[in-house]
Amino acid sequence: MKYVIASDIHGSSVYCALLKERYLAEHAEKLILLGDLLYHGARNAPPPGYSTLGCAEILNSLKEDILCLHGNCDSDVDTLVLEFPIGAEYCILPCGGRTVILTHGDKIPAVPKKGDAVICGHFHVPAFEERENYTYINCGSVSIPKQDSPHSYLVLEDGKLTWKDVETGIAYREEHL
Repeated sequence: MKYVIASDIHGSSVYCALLKERYLAEHAEKLILLGDLLYHGARNAPPPGYSTLGCAEILNSLKEDILCLHGNCDSDVDTLVLEFPIGAEYCILPCGGRTVILTHGDKIPAVPKKGDAVICGHFHVPAFEERENYTYINCGSVSIPKQDSPHSYLVLEDGKLTWKDVETGIAYREEHL
């Protein structure tokens, strides 16, 4: 299966619309959102095109394709405008003989075992690191990237990870699980 994985939209209708375009162009089976959909958070300036309702409208148009996890900036109030659930802290995805734990990233709610991979957002910096017991993967941020990284999303297909720039759709990094 092919998945588009993204995180940290933070209410930017501009970057949310670009993500929707990229998702549709990828012809993926699911759009997996790792949280922080509508609110920009107290530590971040509002991103370009900040419109929580505009962003919700764009995401709701994809509601049948979305699997969404809860981020630290998501709240119960968000469920009043979103037409899909956002409450799960993590999900498990079998991939090529490995277990992939998907979560927002402010905490890892499942204990990875040797050989597992954890895919998250939260830190807004794309990453692929071998840690003691697992592989740490960060998809970056759709709207508020940090450390001079691009506005990012991740494509997972057949064990291959491809980071892409949400503004251009151009791949800038590839790794294998």
